[in-house]
Amino acid sequence: MNIEKLVAIDTHVHAEVSCCQPPDLFGREFDEAADKYFGTVLKLGRRPTIPETIDYYRERQIGFVMFTVDCEANLGRRRISNEEVAEFAQKNEDIMIPFASIDPHKGKMGAREARTLITDYGVRGFKFHPTLQGFFANDRLAYPLYEVIAEYGLPAVFHSGHSGIGSGMPGGGGLRLKYSEPIYLDDVAADFPDIKVIIAHPSWPWQEQALSIALHKDNVFIDLSGWSPKYFSPELVRYANTVLKRKVLFASDFPLITPDRWIVDFQTAGFRPDVHPLIMKNNAVNLLGLGNTGSCPALTRASG
Repeated sequence: MNIEKLVAIDTHVHAEVSCCQPPDLFGREFDEAADKYFGTVLKLGRRPTIPETIDYYRERQIGFVMFTVDCEANLGRRRISNEEVAEFAQKNEDIMIPFASIDPHKGKMGAREARTLITDYGVRGFKFHPTLQGFFANDRLAYPLYEVIAEYGLPAVFHSGHSGIGSGMPGGGGLRLKYSEPIYLDDVAADFPDIKVIIAHPSWPWQEQALSIALHKDNVFIDLSGWSPKYFSPELVRYANTVLKRKVLFASDFPLITPDRWIVDFQTAGFRPDVHPLIMKNNAVNLLGLGNTGSCPALTRASG
């Protein structure tokens, strides 16, 4: 990955359509509700394949982190293979970084899988979605998995706050928002200081919790995915401009939010010009251990 040639690094991109297995239509109503909630996929016409996503980001010279979400125990829906994501990343190292997702309910078998994905497939981090996976982040059932992640000093991304998944469905599709209150990540960060904990999304309605944890724990970061920056709270922008300026990451939540829209709105959302390169690329370079930050090319190239 030639960092200097990249406009930005998007740290939150979803693998949506497998090229190796047929789509699992069980629970399709969750996709339909999310498409209606965000609207972006409806405009695109359909969810993109992994190769289409790679082409999309390469065209814009934006590096990206990709993962699926394993929620097989709670939703009963087959995941996209972590190996598929990793193998595409191996063939597209210039633009793509693979993260994996393992349902914490898989216990020690999940921990074994995590080790194999790291050592044999080059996975660089992990994604958790407490609301979809139905667990509190500090539940000891997840600790065998965290122990492997900590052993290798890798990042772990945790969904936080409100979820567009299930929004508008009867009973929210049975999903519970309580699992994604950020405060439970304080225990994870304290118990596993070698894990770089990334709190995903503006954590509404618990934004202050996320800011406090990131300020208190040196191994906690915040990604700005899932929302247009024009809707960020003034407090989030204020902290990102000052004491947390090296701990906040550009992230879109593609395909639910596109980087094109995110970047355009970011430029007028009140972030200081000197903070732009940190958020858009340099903080991710440091967190992911990608080498020299170099310069940050003009952001207008990504939105044209």
